[in-house]
Amino acid sequence: MEAHNQEVLFSLLLITALAALVPLLATRLQRLRVPIVVGEIIVGIAIGKSGFHLVAADSEIIQFLAWFGFIFLMFLSGLELDFGALTPASEGDAPFWKRPLVLAVSSFTITLALGMMFGLGMQRLGITDAPVLMGLVLSTTSLGVVMPILKEKKLVTSSYGQTILVSALLADFITLFLLSIDVAFIVKGVTLDVLLIFVLLLVVAVFLRVGKFLLTVPRLGQILQELAETTAQIQVRGSFALMVALAALASVLGVEVILGAFLAGALVSVLSDRNNPVLREKLDAIGFGFFIPIFFIMVGVNLDLRSLLASPEHLLLLPELLLAAFVIKFGAGLVFKLAFGWRETLAAGALLSARLSLIIAASAIALDLHLISEAVNTAIILVAIISVTVSPILFDHLLPQRKQKRRRQGAIIVSSRELALALAKQLAKTMPVTVVTRRDFRPVDLPSPHIKLVHGDARDPEVLKAAGVDETANFICLSVRPEFNEKVCKMVLQDFGVENVITWQREEGRRLDDLERLGVRVIYPGLATLMALEGSVLFPESYDLISHQAEDMEMRQARLRNRRYFNKPLRSIRLPGDALVVGVRRRDERIAPHGETILRADDVLLLVGAPVFMQEAISILQEEGSEAGAAGNF
Repeated sequence: MEAHNQEVLFSLLLITALAALVPLLATRLQRLRVPIVVGEIIVGIAIGKSGFHLVAADSEIIQFLAWFGFIFLMFLSGLELDFGALTPASEGDAPFWKRPLVLAVSSFTITLALGMMFGLGMQRLGITDAPVLMGLVLSTTSLGVVMPILKEKKLVTSSYGQTILVSALLADFITLFLLSIDVAFIVKGVTLDVLLIFVLLLVVAVFLRVGKFLLTVPRLGQILQELAETTAQIQVRGSFALMVALAALASVLGVEVILGAFLAGALVSVLSDRNNPVLREKLDAIGFGFFIPIFFIMVGVNLDLRSLLASPEHLLLLPELLLAAFVIKFGAGLVFKLAFGWRETLAAGALLSARLSLIIAASAIALDLHLISEAVNTAIILVAIISVTVSPILFDHLLPQRKQKRRRQGAIIVSSRELALALAKQLAKTMPVTVVTRRDFRPVDLPSPHIKLVHGDARDPEVLKAAGVDETANFICLSVRPEFNEKVCKMVLQDFGVENVITWQREEGRRLDDLERLGVRVIYPGLATLMALEGSVLFPESYDLISHQAEDMEMRQARLRNRRYFNKPLRSIRLPGDALVVGVRRRDERIAPHGETILRADDVLLLVGAPVFMQEAISILQEEGSEAGAAGNF
């Protein structure tokens, strides 16, 4: 017993050590875009049955941890779904056949049809006894690969990016659902037991209804919030309980366990606040920090390369499956030509060819049911490794290179209210400002000669072009009509590529979820007023400084270049006069500073103070005063 435990501990030590080492090695191969999970599978191959046999692959403990990692991976895949994307924000006034949802549904329908054709062909060749399941295996796409690449390319807000995103979402969700139904038919035959899968869906619907009701109970919400950040970690515990409950129910009903876990993740995604990533970050940390690497390393450990190399017929499986995988996605992607150019169409087909977790899951199920051989399973996993590595590279090369416009630090304000003039007056102290309005303002009404006035309807692209939307970095839309704000903000994001877009929602009720999902900063005046009142109580000195001296205040930013303050607390800096550091940006992270905040090289500090002290404060923080800038980029 003791010897067995030592063997298990050694195997677990080796797996966890390699899991920690792989990300470090992957950073050395950034140009090749090798995903970390591919590295985990490869090191698993090296220490497993195709390599040095260093892991106790038959250990029940190791197998359970790998299986639970598999379940957790499907849960996080469900958590990744954003069902709001099924009604893309970029539909606009585009013709019916050019709308993202229509193109995505058409593409996925063609994908399924081509997948089934290849599945039937493989049945005739004796590769599989389950052509439908094999067709579903080849129809998968990795949403976890597609989403980060679209974000990196800043394409998520575009009609093109949303079309690809919805296509990947449909491939993830519908393929898994159809896979579960097909497996139920294979295992149980054409019986009423197959309908038990809809019992699982009914339970999920009940959980969703009850969850939404409980979230409206004020006292319960307060209790959950209080327990969320203590050792109770109630949100994390609740998520685990829901995942295990639905996975167990799926098992009892004879449905694939991964469908239960996937639906649990989707349920948490719907019930949790997508604008508050804390819960997702905690679940990602648990999953990708421990359980999921064990699963992928064990996939490599159990991979039998010798079975693939055993005969010429088996050896041909890999190129055949790889060809099928790319032909299906490129063929289905041709429908995108209705709305986009040839290079964009082919690039979309390349990116949607990326497959990872779901194809490995489907292959594992087929192997467990003895529907495919060990050689076919090995070939499918190698297809996943190759496609997820090659697809992003092909996407980069095929996608037309967009010319990045150099935008000047300025702001456009759309409003016919006096508030717009007041805001323009404040911003004009540090940047050029243009006000777009349908009201009969006269130039003499403007509070500053540095404010430009453009008359017209902001829904007209020509009016926005006249205001300089092609060159301006910031856009603020302050109409009292939410539908007007939505239309204008979407157009500015998608057609003109302005990144910092701001609006407000003055009415109670529906939040502007579509805009927030796209990255628009939505201000809720009621909440802002509440925060100001709270600030006046908790931080009266700072509040008085900003509110009572607003006429003589300005905001600037400075990059920390003074080596004396590297790795020092903020309190160690003595700035002149009333200059204050009110914000810190560290790469993409924004930090609310306090006296003990440790400053790092190249931190961007947001300063507030009287203009007379600003330049001196900036000189203290950086070696060259030329690094100073207005606050708008912060």
